[in-house]
Amino acid sequence: MHELVRALSSEQLLDRPQAVPRTKIRPGATVRVHFRIVEGKRERLQPFQGVVIRVREGMSDANFTVRRVGAHGVGVERTFPFHSPRLAEVEVLRQGHVRRANLYYLRERTGKSARLRERRRFRMGPDEGAADGAQESATDE
Repeated sequence: MHELVRALSSEQLLDRPQAVPRTKIRPGATVRVHFRIVEGKRERLQPFQGVVIRVREGMSDANFTVRRVGAHGVGVERTFPFHSPRLAEVEVLRQGHVRRANLYYLRERTGKSARLRERRRFRMGPDEGAADGAQESATDE
């Protein structure tokens, strides 16, 4: 039975293009999610910006939860399915440095204690590496 469910869900996923690259969305990332809202006959995009506190893996039921602090310090959490046709775009604004998969501890924190350190990656470009090698060979002679 489990194999049948997995086969059907993978078949449905092939029909739909994936709106969100899963590799970019990680816990601790600050994202802006553009979600389609239907109001009567009209449809509009509504952005929701916050910190990803949870990413649930799976086939067709994979989702991620975004938390933000709304008006008057009230925390608001929304769960977005990865494969929803209403999910228009997800912008990753910054990556936070975290050591946990679920950031539920942010629910109790407010103010400065709720901030996450930014993840920084330093990469050497091809020009920088060549310049160092040229300097080393000049000093060796």
